[in-house]
Amino acid sequence: MTEALEITVTAPIVSFRNPLYAAVQVTLPCPPPSTVAGLLASMVGGWDAMPRTTSFAMAFHARGRGTDLETFHPLEVGKGQASPNPKEREFLTAATLTVWLTDHLDLWEKAVRRPVWPLRFGRSQDLASARARRIVLGSQPGRQGYALVPDSVSQAGTRLRLPAAISRDRARTTWAGYRYAASGSDYLLTTGCSTPEGQAVVLLEDVHPDLVVEHTA
Repeated sequence: MTEALEITVTAPIVSFRNPLYAAVQVTLPCPPPSTVAGLLASMVGGWDAMPRTTSFAMAFHARGRGTDLETFHPLEVGKGQASPNPKEREFLTAATLTVWLTDHLDLWEKAVRRPVWPLRFGRSQDLASARARRIVLGSQPGRQGYALVPDSVSQAGTRLRLPAAISRDRARTTWAGYRYAASGSDYLLTTGCSTPEGQAVVLLEDVHPDLVVEHTA
């Protein structure tokens, strides 16, 4: 049995730009671990306040999807700012992110109650709210559900290559393989723990940006 803090983050609209598309704003089906790590860092006041050993499990679900227009202000080499350019942008609606932490529970519980910085989820203008509760995790297998898990522990869902961590100067990125089922999956995971409701909890590690340099140097 393991005590954990379960953080639930909700936002009406979110968008996680797929870096493989340069000309259009295509959203990923779920936030990368690096995005969730940044959200946690904003709660405690920045990367220096976030333990380097931070690891978390996560699940994400959005109830809808849409497309709108967003005005971009591109920069041209040698010319400065070019004319505003409207482009289509994909977004997800009624989003819920659940994060489980098993270390430094007092720190995270306090940060959720009184975050240092406003919670922005995805883009800087997409505000979110969070609440937390303490739960006890069991050692029995759990269903994958909407969890994002390492691709080594599951064969269900879509395989995604996502940034696990990005260095502070944004010059280096650690990429990793994950599995995610946007419609949910009943696949049983024997690695990790599970909540009293049967949700699998598999920790994602090495999400702090300071670890990127150590792993790529």
